[in-house]
Amino acid sequence: TDATILITGETGTGKEVLARGIHYYSPRKNNSFVPVAVGTLPDHLLEAELFGHVRGAFTGANTDKEGLVEAADKGTIFLDEIGEVNFDTQHKLLRVLQEKTVRRVGSVKERVIDVRFVSATNEDPEELVKKNKMREDLFYRLNVIQLNIPPLRERKEDIPILAYHFLKLYKSSGLVEVEE
Repeated sequence: TDATILITGETGTGKEVLARGIHYYSPRKNNSFVPVAVGTLPDHLLEAELFGHVRGAFTGANTDKEGLVEAADKGTIFLDEIGEVNFDTQHKLLRVLQEKTVRRVGSVKERVIDVRFVSATNEDPEELVKKNKMREDLFYRLNVIQLNIPPLRERKEDIPILAYHFLKLYKSSGLVEVEE
C-alpha cells in the first residue's frame, strides 16, 4: 500500500529505522528516501526546505531550489517529529497530501508529485491534537496506518538480536576482535 504511515514511540526506539525498512521493502525502494528532522529546522526555513522556492521569493533566494518533498518524488519522505511543525506549514502539508501537488515558496505554479509520506512523533498524536499543536485534519491524513514502537525495555527478547547485530558490525569493521 502507499498509505501514509504515522510511527509513534519514545525517542531512540528506532522510528527512522522502521521508516527506512518500510521504504526499502516497498515498490518505491529504487527511488529516494528523504528523511527530514523537522524539529531541527527553524519555522522560517522549514517551508522553503520542504517545498522549495523560486528565485527572488525572499532575501537570499538567488536561484530556484527544489524542496525536499519534490526530491522525494516517486519515493518516500520521512517527517520526523511532525508534532513540532507550525500550523501554517501543517496547513500546506495537508494541501500537499490532499492535492498531490507542491508549490514552491514565491511561485504560483503547482507541480504534481507522487510521494509516500511516513511521519513520526515521540508524543501521543491525539494529545497533540487536543493541545492544538497538530491540526486534526492533518492528523487524520497522516494516521491512515499507525505503528507504535515500544521501548527496548518492553522488548527484552530483542536485546540478544541487537547485541549479535552490533557484534557482527563491529567485528567486520575491525574495531573489535571477537572470538567465535
